[in-house]
Amino acid sequence: MNIFMLVISIACVGCVSGCTTAAKEPMEPDRLVVGRAVAVVIGQTSRAYGPEVRSLELENLRTQRRINVEIKSEDRVFSLLLPAGDYRLNRVQISEGPFLSIAHMNTTFTISSADVTHVGTWRFGIESPRYGRMVALSMVMEEEGVQEIKALLATQHAERQEVHLRSVLPDPPAVEARLYEVLPYPRYPRYFQRHNF
Repeated sequence: MNIFMLVISIACVGCVSGCTTAAKEPMEPDRLVVGRAVAVVIGQTSRAYGPEVRSLELENLRTQRRINVEIKSEDRVFSLLLPAGDYRLNRVQISEGPFLSIAHMNTTFTISSADVTHVGTWRFGIESPRYGRMVALSMVMEEEGVQEIKALLATQHAERQEVHLRSVLPDPPAVEARLYEVLPYPRYPRYFQRHNF
């Protein structure tokens, strides 16, 4: 019995002396990221609804955390708070009324640790509906876009009005990708759909 208690006490002392708590890194406040997303049709379209950027998916390259940015507009200024670091635009969803398409992107940018980061105007050019349609993304800095961003800061982020905008264009600034149509809801194969005759 005494030997058993001795072994347990040695094991506990070894664990206490060997187990150390890792020092936590101080949490940095999130930084404000602002930009503009625009959707336009390239060529003719037979659809009654124009294209809209439904959402964007960003990924933090260090933590692999994915962030979904809801746009739901054909032309909209967006803002979000993110930790400083390197990010990638992974995916874009385009909606045309009841039709939903998705494309995989690969362009990166860095969020500054000191300033408000302006990522420019992201223009998504969507080809007319056909098999193998493409989406062309061009990212540019426009003077009118900068003015819109400053107006947004003045109305929604009054405490950041005097902060200098740091403009950063993602790299590469132009990307082309295949646009894949997603079946409308409900999402099950047509073979299983029941029809009343």
